Amino acid sequence: MPTTLVDGVLESLRIGVGFLWVAAWAIIMGLVITSLVQVYVSKERMAKVLGEGDLSGLTKATLFGAASSGCSFGAVAIGKGLFKKGAHVVNFLAFMFASTNLIVELGLMILLLLGWEFLVAELLGGIILIAVMALLVHLTLPENLFEDVRAELTQRDREQGVTEDPTCGMEGKDEYSLVTDGGQTVKFCSAGCMETYEQEMASSGGWRDELLSWGGWYKIGNQYRKEWSMIWTDVIAGFLISGFVIVFIPQWVWNALFLQGDGLLVSAENAIMGVAIAVISFVGSMGNVPFAVALWGGGVSFAGVIAFVYADLITIPVLNVYRKYYGWKVMTYILGVFFVTMAFSGFLMEELFDVLGIVPNLAGGQTATEQTYFELNYTFYLNLIAFALSGFLFYVYRRGLGAPGQYRDPVCGMRTDEDGPTVTHDDETYHFCSESCKRVFTNDPDGYSDVHPIASPTSGQAHDHD
Repeated sequence: MPTTLVDGVLESLRIGVGFLWVAAWAIIMGLVITSLVQVYVSKERMAKVLGEGDLSGLTKATLFGAASSGCSFGAVAIGKGLFKKGAHVVNFLAFMFASTNLIVELGLMILLLLGWEFLVAELLGGIILIAVMALLVHLTLPENLFEDVRAELTQRDREQGVTEDPTCGMEGKDEYSLVTDGGQTVKFCSAGCMETYEQEMASSGGWRDELLSWGGWYKIGNQYRKEWSMIWTDVIAGFLISGFVIVFIPQWVWNALFLQGDGLLVSAENAIMGVAIAVISFVGSMGNVPFAVALWGGGVSFAGVIAFVYADLITIPVLNVYRKYYGWKVMTYILGVFFVTMAFSGFLMEELFDVLGIVPNLAGGQTATEQTYFELNYTFYLNLIAFALSGFLFYVYRRGLGAPGQYRDPVCGMRTDEDGPTVTHDDETYHFCSESCKRVFTNDPDGYSDVHPIASPTSGQAHDHD
């Protein structure tokens, strides 16, 4: 315990910010990879098969979720949209879990802050959790409950005029709307999603062409910004809270909550308690990883820590969203299914790892208070690279480089404006997003001359990048 309150606060901040510094490059690189996947991997066809409650549908729901990472609330909102469109209960639950637990940025954070054993347990246990959850739902699903709730949810949204954002599945807003070429009014949850939609409609080239254009990088920058907007509060809160928990929570508290020692009973109790602590922690998404470090440092078992990391979808704020969407009965059912499967999977991982002899040594290594976080080492250089990449993506977005404009690049299909490169062919001026696309056109102008250089106009709420 700190000698004075001020010393304790300063040490808490040092640890929390230190954790964030160690994991910063992993978070940024993970979000960049996620943004690339979100932009260039088509999810429309995958979404159509989530209505099947078989193994194929479950597998695709898991992959779809892993490619659609976001915060806990974003996952729940998108899950609601999938459920309304007819997704089977198993598949929409699997999607939500995968989109918050089986994602690149979370895996990198776990690897850096907790070690490879926890990463393997997170991934392997996550797959086992989804399989156990699917079996449990098929055995216990209340007859007609979810179908009745689906019908009520659809009817309520129709009466309230709620429309879904076509890019993310969340609720659209009047202030972010546009009219398509066919006269249909489309609403979006944010200006970022509206821009994503406009870019998708304007694009006709492949991902290789787009990555050689400002338009492609603008799409990535826009998605990267959206990913950060969903998780930054959870990330900052999680790291800071972890520092205060490590410094100010005395060891006797953890000893009172979590049984000490070996054996099946200890593992089971720790796993159950790990999920219970997660429910009342109010920390979701990636913010629960640094909190898990605090639990591990406090002597909580491997099972308890892994179960805690799994349980970001049943924190009290998220449960309240379930209640608003689906009612008390469905909320209680989801809580019960997730609680049982998360605790069981955490317990199973510890027993399996114990048999294999790879449960990490809790007594090994330095404690959080003993570690030096800010050094001129590989973390420093990786963070420089990550910060530079992040700055580049934000710069592209803020400057609007390659943002939707009134002209259409005939090579990659991106919308461009008058500032980009141009070529005149057969008395027609063509505008390009980059010199690369311009060179492709000049090498074979007749191959692209059938593309009209003026993009079809859309109308709606204007937005800028300044």
